[in-house]
Amino acid sequence: MKSSSVSRQFVRWGLPTLLLGYATVHRLGQRYGSTSLERKAWMPGDGIVPAPQFEVTHGITIDAPPESVWPWLVQMGWHRGGWYTARWVDKLLFPANRASADHIIEELQDLQVGDFILDGTPETECGFVVEQLEPPRLLVLHSTSHLPLAWRRSGRASVDWTWVFSVLPLDSGGRARLIFRWRAATRPCWLTLSAWAVILPADFLMSRDMLRGVKRRAELLLP
Repeated sequence: MKSSSVSRQFVRWGLPTLLLGYATVHRLGQRYGSTSLERKAWMPGDGIVPAPQFEVTHGITIDAPPESVWPWLVQMGWHRGGWYTARWVDKLLFPANRASADHIIEELQDLQVGDFILDGTPETECGFVVEQLEPPRLLVLHSTSHLPLAWRRSGRASVDWTWVFSVLPLDSGGRARLIFRWRAATRPCWLTLSAWAVILPADFLMSRDMLRGVKRRAELLLP
C-alpha cells in the first residue's frame, strides 16, 4: 500500500515538477543571458548553415573592454586554453581535457582564418575551422566533424555547425557585451531529435559556464 501511495504522489507532484524543470532548462539552453533583440539580430556567420534546425543565442556583459576579452577567445580549444567550463564538468563529461587556462597564452594568440582548432583527441579528427576573424570583435568557427569518425565516413549521420563569438563595446565605461550563437543542421531525424532532447538542455550548463569563465578571466586580468 505504501509503495502504491508513493507512486501516486510521484505521478501527481514529482513528475510534473521534473517536467517543468526540464522545460525550464531546455528553454535556458536556447537563450541564456541573451535579449530578444540579440536573438532576432542577424550575425556574421549565419549564412554558413543556411537551413539550421537549431539556432541558439547566449550573452553576457563583461566589465572589461573588447581588447581584454579577445585574447581569451582566440586561445580556446582542446589542449589550448580550453573552453573555460567548470573543472568538475570537464572531469565528468570530458575526462581527457586539461584544466582551462587562467592566463593568456602568448603563443596561441596568432590565430588565422583556416586554422583548425581541435575539440577532442587528435584521432577523432574533431574540431572547428576558423571561418572569420576580426580582432577584437568577431570570431566565427565552423565544424562538420562533431560526430564519431565512423559515422562521418559511412555517411550514417552528419552535422553542419557554427559557433560565432561577437564582442561589442557596451558603453564608454569600458564594458563589453559578448554574444555567443551556434547554429546547426543535423541528419538523420534520430540525431536531430537526440540533439533537441539532450544537447539543448545541456547547453545551458556548458555555454553558461563558458561565458562566465571568459567574463571572470577578462575582469580579473584587467591592466
